[in-house]
Amino acid sequence: MFDYGDRTGYEPISDTDRKEFHEQGFLLLRNVLTEDHRAALEAAVDRVYAEEQAKGNTKKDGTLHLLGFLERDELFGELLTHPIAFPYMWGLAGWNIYTHHNHLDVTPPAAEPEKPYWGWHQDGYRQNSDPETMDPNLPRPMFSLKVAYVLSDLSETGRGATKVIPGSHLKNSLPRPADLTVQNPDPEGTVEITANPGDAFIFDRRQWHSRSTNLSTITRKMLFVGYTYRWIRPLDELHPDLDGEWYRNRTPVQRQLIGEGTHTANYWGINWDGYVDDEIPLRKELKERGLLDRNIPWLR
Repeated sequence: MFDYGDRTGYEPISDTDRKEFHEQGFLLLRNVLTEDHRAALEAAVDRVYAEEQAKGNTKKDGTLHLLGFLERDELFGELLTHPIAFPYMWGLAGWNIYTHHNHLDVTPPAAEPEKPYWGWHQDGYRQNSDPETMDPNLPRPMFSLKVAYVLSDLSETGRGATKVIPGSHLKNSLPRPADLTVQNPDPEGTVEITANPGDAFIFDRRQWHSRSTNLSTITRKMLFVGYTYRWIRPLDELHPDLDGEWYRNRTPVQRQLIGEGTHTANYWGINWDGYVDDEIPLRKELKERGLLDRNIPWLR
C-alpha cells in the first residue's frame, strides 16, 4: 500500500544502534513513515478523535489518551510490523513478544498556562517494585519497549513532545523536588525529543520520561505501540472480532503480536515437552531467514 522499497521488517538492526539504545535508553529514527502513510494515519487518528469526542471521551481541554487503539483502523494493525520500526522491536527484545499496551494521543494547544506539575516516571507500574533487588545500583529489567510514531510537527520545543533523560534507564530512582506546588526545573540532562512528521522514536520502559505542555498552535498527534514478552500479562487488552475484516487481515506474526498462542506453555516460548516451539510465528520467520543468533540471548 505504501512504498518502502525492499524493506520487509526483517532487516537486522546495526550493532551501533543496539549499543546506542542500551547506553541512552532511546533512539530517534528519522523518516520512518512515508508522507502518504503519515497522512493516512493522521486522517485515521482524526476520525477516531471525532468519534471519541462525540462520545464525550475527550478531556475538557480536548486531549485524548486512547488505550488499545489498534483495532480502530486497518492502518493501525499494520503498524505492528512496520518495515522500518519492527526490526528494532525483535532486534532489541527478541521473538517471544507481543503488544501489551498501545495508545493514541491527541494534545491540542494548551488553553492556559499549566499548573505546577511533576510528571517524571518510568513505565511498568509494579514492574518497578515486584522484581526489585535490595541493591539500588542494579538496574531493573527492561521488560518492554515502545515505538512512538510522530504524526504532527514536533520539530521545535514547546509543542508537547516527550522529554527524556538519556541514560536514566539504568537508574532506579530520580530525585523528586520537595515542593511540588511550584514550578520546578526539569532534571539535569533532560532532552525534549524534537521530531519531524513521519519520524519515530523508540524507548526502553525504564527510561525516565515526562510529557510536556503544548504551548504552540499545533495539535500534537502521536501513536505509541508497546511490546513486551508473551509471559507478561497485557496492560490494555485487545478484543478483535474473530469474524471481522481487521482480524482476517492480520498475518500469523501480527496475530502473535496481538496476543495469540496455542497453549499456556507456548507463551513461554516452549512446547509441553520443554523444548523451544519453532512454530511460534515470529521465531519461525526469523529462523527461516537465518536471523536467530545465539550470541544475542533474546534471539537464541
